[in-house]
Amino acid sequence: MGKKYHVAIVGATGAVGLELLRVMERRDFPVADLRLLASPRSAGTKLKFRGEERVVAVLDEDSFAGIDLAFFSAGSGTAKQFASVAQRAGAVAIDNSSAFRMDAEVPLVIPEINPEDARTHRGLIANPNCTTAVALMALHPLHQAFGLRRVFASSYQAVSGSGARAIAELREQVEASVSNASATPQVYPHPIAFNVIPHVDSFLENGYTREEMKLQNEGRKMLHLPDFRASLTCVRVPVYRAHSVALSAEFSRPISVEAAREVLAKAPGLDLIDEPSANRYPTPLDAAGKDNCQVGRLRIDCALDNGLSLWVAGDQLLKGAALNAVQIAELL
Repeated sequence: MGKKYHVAIVGATGAVGLELLRVMERRDFPVADLRLLASPRSAGTKLKFRGEERVVAVLDEDSFAGIDLAFFSAGSGTAKQFASVAQRAGAVAIDNSSAFRMDAEVPLVIPEINPEDARTHRGLIANPNCTTAVALMALHPLHQAFGLRRVFASSYQAVSGSGARAIAELREQVEASVSNASATPQVYPHPIAFNVIPHVDSFLENGYTREEMKLQNEGRKMLHLPDFRASLTCVRVPVYRAHSVALSAEFSRPISVEAAREVLAKAPGLDLIDEPSANRYPTPLDAAGKDNCQVGRLRIDCALDNGLSLWVAGDQLLKGAALNAVQIAELL
């Protein structure tokens, strides 16, 4: 019998929290005891884990006594307030928010990319942004083979990235459109049904959004590539689950489609689906619910030197959040 762990999930009733439960169950994570934590509003909710009902408790200063591992999936404010509480109680915190990603003292980890960085942790490890994670799953193996320099990209991001209210908003707007009624947008500044919105997260002074700068900033940290540059436009699309990213990447060494295919076919956590003549390429509908990200539409980029264009899709609640967090825990 291997060691079993006392685990806490902060934000257990949210989309990522629920996914964490499913991933731990599916991967048979060695749980001795599970503590589900949330805000007072969600406390008392009953959730099932391995056939047993468990009651969600209120998150407070005493929530982490005896806990080995604390998953945080409740936003930056909660992480900033309680991650240090978990650390002081002796737990290792794995945080899914943006609170600590760019903190020099905190490792930012994708296990297929930079597992060695996890070894330097001081009781806290950060999970990357979901769009960044999906993009880097394809870019990292190519970087190892050809030397990544810069990327131009557009994301096509599912509404589940904004939480349960956004999923409900898309559903309501689709139903309203079908019956010629109107539904007022609340989560997004514009209707999302039958629309695309080039606005994910808040705008910065440079005209990019916070989300758009994450690929460059987090990519530099995880790839250990301080000169890496990425120009990204993030777009919210009327898809329920799984993000897609169109990438034009420039490398320092010559690249061919055949060589790129060979590299990507062997990459862990990635499925190569690249037969355009048979209409086979990644789609968010196909990637939803799958652990692996998918890559396809490989072609030599005709506007860049040593350039490759490619298309990646991945379930942002899995590789972009819950699955990656559990993989970090397994790594530890």
